[in-house]
Amino acid sequence: MADSPRPLAAVALRDVVLGEGVPKICVPIMGPDVAALRSATLALPVADLDLVELRADYLDDLGDAPAAIDAVRSALPADVPLLFTFRTLAEGGERELPVADYESLLLRAIESGLVDAVDVEQFTPRDSLEHIVAAAHTAGVPVVMSSHDFDATPERDEIVDRLRAQQDLGADVVKIAVMPHRARDVLMLLDATEEFRSNHARVPAITMAMGSLGVVSRLAGETFGSCLTFGSAGAASAPGQVEVGQLRAILALVHGSE
Repeated sequence: MADSPRPLAAVALRDVVLGEGVPKICVPIMGPDVAALRSATLALPVADLDLVELRADYLDDLGDAPAAIDAVRSALPADVPLLFTFRTLAEGGERELPVADYESLLLRAIESGLVDAVDVEQFTPRDSLEHIVAAAHTAGVPVVMSSHDFDATPERDEIVDRLRAQQDLGADVVKIAVMPHRARDVLMLLDATEEFRSNHARVPAITMAMGSLGVVSRLAGETFGSCLTFGSAGAASAPGQVEVGQLRAILALVHGSE
């Protein structure tokens, strides 16, 4: 067992609290248009998930983003939080977007009053990143700051440094996802997560190793210090996601053995 975690500023998204208890389950939804996203939302197994991530980078027309947010929010139960994400191509997303357009899109999501948190990529140019974070906090919308490496697993100290930097940049929740190529990479991710949680964290963290090799990292959050994991309901948004019903059962088993 890891040492007792440092006290964190837990983050409440509606009735879901990140940073306390069993890691929460987020299910991403993707679709090319508003109708597809509404259908995908209505088909979600809401009893097995805690929150939903709207992946706007899958939209054919980003002008549909406000309507997509409204459609997904109205199709979700009132107690299920909504995380808004545009994942850029460099971070494993479906498309690239000029920085000014990325900033504008996230600001529109924040100003909609319909999203409960917004994903902001750590390596967004600093002026835009600071503007987005400030706008989110002014609106009372928590920021999940993220970094994704789909090619490799950074060294342990680099993982910790990224999480600490996100925290210093104003993240309410920090996040990193890496690609392992050997078992040692998964161990390094878990070790870095525990190091951050035990010695540096002021806010909750989400960490994961992707692909089949990294599946264990999606299940072991409660032990090492990751507050949320991503499960799939249909298509997966990243390699290694576990089907949400199976994920719920496994997390309950791990929690029950603590």
